[in-house]
Amino acid sequence: MTINGGISFWYASDASPHQPPRAPLTTDATADVVIVGGGYTGLWTAYYLKRTAPDLRVTVLEQKFCGYGASGRNGGWLYNGIAGRDRYARLHGHQAAQRLQHAMNDTVTEVIDVAAAESIDADIHRGGVLEVARTPAQLARLKAFHTAELTFGETDRELYGATATRNRIDIADAVGSSWTPHGARIHPLKLLRGLATACERLGVVIHESTPVTELAPRRAVTPYGTVRAPYVLRCTEGFTASLKGQKRTWLPMNSSMIVTAPLPPSVWSQLNWADAPLLGDMAHAYMYAQRTADDRIAIGGRGVPYRFGSRTDNDGHTQPATISALRELLFSFFPVLTGTEITHAWSGVLGVPRDWCATVTLDATTGLGWAGGYVGSGVATANLAARTLRDLVLGESTDLTALPWVHHRVRRWEPEPFRWLGVHALYAAYREADRHETRTHTPKTTPLARLANHISGRS
Repeated sequence: MTINGGISFWYASDASPHQPPRAPLTTDATADVVIVGGGYTGLWTAYYLKRTAPDLRVTVLEQKFCGYGASGRNGGWLYNGIAGRDRYARLHGHQAAQRLQHAMNDTVTEVIDVAAAESIDADIHRGGVLEVARTPAQLARLKAFHTAELTFGETDRELYGATATRNRIDIADAVGSSWTPHGARIHPLKLLRGLATACERLGVVIHESTPVTELAPRRAVTPYGTVRAPYVLRCTEGFTASLKGQKRTWLPMNSSMIVTAPLPPSVWSQLNWADAPLLGDMAHAYMYAQRTADDRIAIGGRGVPYRFGSRTDNDGHTQPATISALRELLFSFFPVLTGTEITHAWSGVLGVPRDWCATVTLDATTGLGWAGGYVGSGVATANLAARTLRDLVLGESTDLTALPWVHHRVRRWEPEPFRWLGVHALYAAYREADRHETRTHTPKTTPLARLANHISGRS
């Protein structure tokens, strides 16, 4: 029987002692920095602020409980991808985007090092990321992608043919792959909970069950009181649309996952998935997967991409059709797994700006700042964003504050029903493009997919 929802498999599998609910805000309060959102971005920002300036009074306000959103539901990909890098290269020059990429490469190591320093056991295994092609068109995109990564300074990336790919992971129909060492498997909730504990050791005040209804210069308003502070930082990612005046700021894109029962050693031997690299592909409606610490496969994809009116899900419940589609995707990659039990399924939302560019911003005149729009690459990007927000709040001019994503602004998403129609049409086009490329074995990306990329703002 598949457990559907319950927030995520990560919650079901974390056997560490559970932290009792943190007290909500009960009255008006003051702080030096108030952070809205108890996910990776908010907690990393609080952590670095207190590590750098211990006397700062830092308060985190979380609507439900820390890790309720994407930080407790993601695919556990700690890797060096960042949304919008190619656009930043066009806007600010190749060298500026290259600096951003180098910062992301270093961020993977930064997270691993902090986890070790803070004694956070998050099942981290640095096996890199293997991105695979299974059709001629995907192979052409893979080779172009690999070449592009080299131009951005990732000289330790490796390109494999079909045989070498199957020596890393035995994937059906694999024709090539690209591997980077800048990636690690994690248990996302263990990282989140360890980070929250580290914040509290440093003196960060965290209030859970405290929804913020309005952000304004130097104050965050809740039903239970207002927190006033010189700096108010919005770190709400996929839940940003629920804030007053933010309905069209970032689109809450839905992503869904399933996880298998633990697989025996004989199956892992057949799969040849020994070093546990993260696994992705070059499809337009792409997938992502990991080998978990307890020998399961967790695999995800888009499913139903968007809910009308920027609504978010209830505790991760996933449509049966999405579960079936992910199950079939898993079996197509690994036919030997056909019939394997799927124990858990869940969903969550991630933040998508209209131009698909992650960003960090602080308005010094109002004290309002924000970071996010990670488009599914937030596990590592949130850490880089948090260190950048720290420097901006402290008024320091650093290599991080000079990165091209700082102070990037983008237009808002279209109103409904155009937003819903556009996103669903977009992903219908991507899925049809994938089917066409698989069916015809064309070596070129289909015009339908190129058109969808242009309309969406991804290219």
